[in-house]
Amino acid sequence: MEKRNETVLKLAQTALMAALCFVSFTFLQIKIPMPGGAATSFHVGNAFCVLAALILGGWYGGLAGAIGMGIADVMDPVYITGAPKTFILKLCIGLIVGLVAHRIAKINESTDKKYVARWSTIAAIAGLGFNVIADPVVGYLYNQFILGQPQQVAGILAKWSTATTFVNAILSVVIASVLYNALRPVLLKTGMIRTRKVKTA
Repeated sequence: MEKRNETVLKLAQTALMAALCFVSFTFLQIKIPMPGGAATSFHVGNAFCVLAALILGGWYGGLAGAIGMGIADVMDPVYITGAPKTFILKLCIGLIVGLVAHRIAKINESTDKKYVARWSTIAAIAGLGFNVIADPVVGYLYNQFILGQPQQVAGILAKWSTATTFVNAILSVVIASVLYNALRPVLLKTGMIRTRKVKTA
């Protein structure tokens, strides 16, 4: 029964983080129109993908980002065709952040604030560093071979995507790391994070 309740709680938390990903991307973005009716944008949606993975772990956090930002794409006529790509990439961000933060560093087993701050930042950099490389590359291949865009158009979009994704990554690393470490004491008190043992740097 306890395991079932924990799963239900995780799903509820995942839904909440997915909603935050959706809202942050949909309403906190600067859209840049591109040739062929496409677009790229400056946004902070990825910060909440990372935050979800830091709080919930890679699988649930990745799902939160994938679902929230995937739905955001579906709801936007400009981005709707890219929703499958978004779902996969955001899931990967979450899995990488979760792998570094929880499997390698085991931040949930630590009460050392400096250790947690350092590794939560490293995990954010790892996940978003992957995205800086994967987003334009996967986007280029997806636009050209799946959506059938001309090579020149797909190339222009990939170049702009590289620039915006890099800027988004820097902003998101800072936002996610600051938010997580600021919220962590509250999350510990409410039981959303459970520290099992002390781990020092």
